[in-house]
Amino acid sequence: MTETEVAPLLRFFKALAHESRLRLLGFLAQRARTVQELASLLGLTEPTTSHHLGLLRAAGLVSLRVEGNLHWYDFEPSKLAPLAKSILSRQNVAHWAGATNVEVPDRLIQNYLEPDGRLRVIPAARKKRYPVLAWLARHFDLDHRYREVEVNQILQTRYWDSATLRRELVGYRMLGREKGIYWRLPEEQWQRMM
Repeated sequence: MTETEVAPLLRFFKALAHESRLRLLGFLAQRARTVQELASLLGLTEPTTSHHLGLLRAAGLVSLRVEGNLHWYDFEPSKLAPLAKSILSRQNVAHWAGATNVEVPDRLIQNYLEPDGRLRVIPAARKKRYPVLAWLARHFDLDHRYREVEVNQILQTRYWDSATLRRELVGYRMLGREKGIYWRLPEEQWQRMM
């Protein structure tokens, strides 16, 4: 996994991996509260409470509303389910292993790969580009719908320029796209030349 992929995951788990932060969420789930009130309820100092709230905010679990000198914090339940679903999807959890369930690339593809399995370059010749794109397309499940951010995450595990790869995969009809949702098309629909 890349640093970019790991960061949101670690932020999410770090935010929930502390008793005080879990208790903070519990109090905020009851109603919005100030730092002073939360510090008093937890028996912590205000700076410590603010630190915990900052981690919860960074993970998208808590919102902040400023009214004059008061800072009101509130639980964001609407963000918890999509956040957990995105971070804890089968695809993302499978990436924790650091290896994909994609077949070992053939010799032509290996010529374009770094030792860590990332692409050095997208082949310029269409004859060589097609097998590389086909290999990348097989990183996507046939029966799954992906948001653009998920497509980018998967592609960035192999190459930094996910936008170009995404366009190429759609252009070669390896991925379908409609209203920001992508899916892998059956191989018989893939277009050999653009």
